[in-house]
Amino acid sequence: MSEDANIALIGGGSWATALAKIILDNGRPLNWYILNPDTMNAIQKTGRNPRYLSSVVFNTSKIQFFSDINAVVENSDILLIATPTAFIDLWFKGLSVSLKDKFILSAVKGLLPGEHLTMTEYFNQKYNIPFDRMGVISGPSHAEEISLERTSMLTIATKHPQDAELLSHFFDCRYIHTILSDDIYGIEYAGVLKNIFAVASGICHGLGYGDNFQAVLVANAFKEMRQFLNDSYSHQRDLTQSVYLGDLLVTAYSQFSRNRIFGSMIGKGYSVKFAQLEMQQVAEGYYAVEGIHEINKKHKVDMPIMEAVYHIIYENITPVIEMKILAEKLK
Repeated sequence: MSEDANIALIGGGSWATALAKIILDNGRPLNWYILNPDTMNAIQKTGRNPRYLSSVVFNTSKIQFFSDINAVVENSDILLIATPTAFIDLWFKGLSVSLKDKFILSAVKGLLPGEHLTMTEYFNQKYNIPFDRMGVISGPSHAEEISLERTSMLTIATKHPQDAELLSHFFDCRYIHTILSDDIYGIEYAGVLKNIFAVASGICHGLGYGDNFQAVLVANAFKEMRQFLNDSYSHQRDLTQSVYLGDLLVTAYSQFSRNRIFGSMIGKGYSVKFAQLEMQQVAEGYYAVEGIHEINKKHKVDMPIMEAVYHIIYENITPVIEMKILAEKLK
C-alpha cells in the first residue's frame, strides 16, 4: 500500500455518504461502488445522495462510479467497506476477481447474521485475506454530524502501525482528526457491543426511564464491554479511549443513534418488524445481540444487559418486565 493508492468505497447509505465526503474533502479521488442504480444515477446527475444526507454536495469530477464489483476491485488498492452486515454477500455477489493484493478497511459495526462474524473475520474466512491486510475505522462519529462538518475523531486500527499512518492521510481534514491503534479485535467488538447497549438505552427511554437510570445502565454496559473484551481477547488497550467508551456514550445517548431509536420504538410497544420497517434503516444491534448471545456461550461472561435485550427482541419478553428484572441486577 502506498501514498497514491486508489481507494474504493463500497456502500451507499448514510455512513458511506459521510465517508465519501471526508475523502473528497481531503482532496482525494474516489472510486465508488453503489449497488442501487437509482442512487448512483442521482449522485452522478445532482451531486447529492437522494436518500441519505442529501444536504451533502459532492464534486463528482473527483468520483469514478462503478456498478460492477469486479471492475471497482480491479481499479482499486484499498476497499473501504461501509454496508450493513446483513447485505455484505449481496454487495459482493458475482465477485470473480481476486482480493489477494487488496487492503480491506471495514467501517462496519456489526456481526454477520447467522455466522456471527465481524467484517475482518468474514473476509479472512471467506476470501482468505490475512489480518495484516485488513483494518477497521471507527468513531465516535455520527454521519449526520460529519455532514455538518462538526469536529469529530476517527480511530484507524491495523496490525502494522505504518498502514494505519498511511490510511490516516485519506481521512485527516479540517473537521476530522485521526487516532491510530493496533486493536482490530477490540475495536470491532466494541462497535458491536455498543450497538446492543444503545438498543437497551432506547428501550429504557421508550419505557419512560429517566437520566438517573440511563447513567446506571451505561456505566454497567461499560463494565460488560470491558469484561467481554478482556475475557475474549486479551490486549493492551485503554477502554476509556474515545473509540471504546466515547463510541458507547454517543450511541447510547445521541438523537442520531439508529440503535437507540430502534430500542425506543420497542420500548414504546412497537413490534420488532414494525420498528424495522418504520426506520427504513438497519439497526445493527438487532443482529449483534443474537451473535454476542451465541459467542458468549463460549466465554460465559456475565452480561445481564445484553441478555435483557436478547430476551426482549428474540424471545418476546415484555420490555416492562424484562427491564424491571434488569434493574435489580445493576450496580
